[in-house]
Amino acid sequence: MKFISKTAIALLLALGFLNTSCFKEEPLNAECDIELVQVTVSQPEQFFFQVTDSIRTVISTDSVIVFNVRGHADITALAPRFRLTPGATITPASGSVQDFSQGPVLYTVTSQDGNWHRRYKISFVPVKVTVNDTLKIDFEHYDLDPKYKNYYVWQQPEEDGTLTPLWATGNGGFWLAKRSATAMEYPTVPEANGLDGACLRLTTRDTGVLGMSMKKAIAAGNFYMGEFDITVAARTPLKATRFGKPFDKKPVKFTGFYKYQPGPTFIDKDKKPVPGRTDCGSAYAVLYRNHDAQGNEVMLFGDDVQTNPNIVAIAKVPDIHPTNTWTPWEVEFNYLADVDMELLANKGYSLTVVFSSSVDGDLFEGAIDSEMLVDRVRVICSREE
Repeated sequence: MKFISKTAIALLLALGFLNTSCFKEEPLNAECDIELVQVTVSQPEQFFFQVTDSIRTVISTDSVIVFNVRGHADITALAPRFRLTPGATITPASGSVQDFSQGPVLYTVTSQDGNWHRRYKISFVPVKVTVNDTLKIDFEHYDLDPKYKNYYVWQQPEEDGTLTPLWATGNGGFWLAKRSATAMEYPTVPEANGLDGACLRLTTRDTGVLGMSMKKAIAAGNFYMGEFDITVAARTPLKATRFGKPFDKKPVKFTGFYKYQPGPTFIDKDKKPVPGRTDCGSAYAVLYRNHDAQGNEVMLFGDDVQTNPNIVAIAKVPDIHPTNTWTPWEVEFNYLADVDMELLANKGYSLTVVFSSSVDGDLFEGAIDSEMLVDRVRVICSREE
């Protein structure tokens, strides 16, 4: 019988240790998000307003997912399928049949490591012919963000009283730059004493050391119809602002009330004063075709919200001047192209309404402490019976 030397034994033990180290398991994923929802129906063109509406990419901050469907759509037996963050599971199961006619269905996503849970409300809302031709925007329905709990978000009441997440702000981007801020120190906040109930208060804020290092010295208060994608805000901030929601009426006039005071010193993105420059606010509305000639979905971003070739009409307040009293505006939509009324009825157009405390806030230029109050906004529309 041969004996192995002590040196050989030590070498074998060392190799065994190394091999064991190589196969050490990675920690399990702690993410628990829905990334995409897809719904398959037999005749999608008769169920959805656009076939592409059957697939929704879910922004990480969203926990309420709403599919708008045609008024006659049967929503009693639908089976949404989900793409989740790696390793996560969902209850009820992806692809299981659910009845959405009684209201939203609550889904719970559990992370791979089992330590984290996130709940989503998913609903299918049949959209019927709207009797009211005026979109009323009064800023009354707001609350702290459901995920981060440190800045405000707004919802829009429908005619039946339900609330939908129609509105977005850049507050999420400010959170990335200045997490020490309290909720009321963010650029976009509610103001309890408006012209009629609550109103909107937009303030251009200093983004601190981090913002300065990224040549984004200010964050203008902004508020718009659309979505804010926080996942791309640091890399490509103009792509984080996604403007527009499907709309089925032809807007004619844009009205509202504002107060405005510019900050004392206009600065550029490097925080250098610009002599002779005074800040001003911005308020406008845009109607655009939400699919191009090839049927591809169109979304407006911060770099083309007023220049995209699919825009068919713009209503822009020409002058937001300093005033301490509630000042009305009333501007008509300037149509750049004819509206296809059949396409409009099928939500082939999207509308956005935009407010900012600094007109060049998208370029990170303006005056810190510029402030704009907005209330009782109306988009007056016409429709064909």
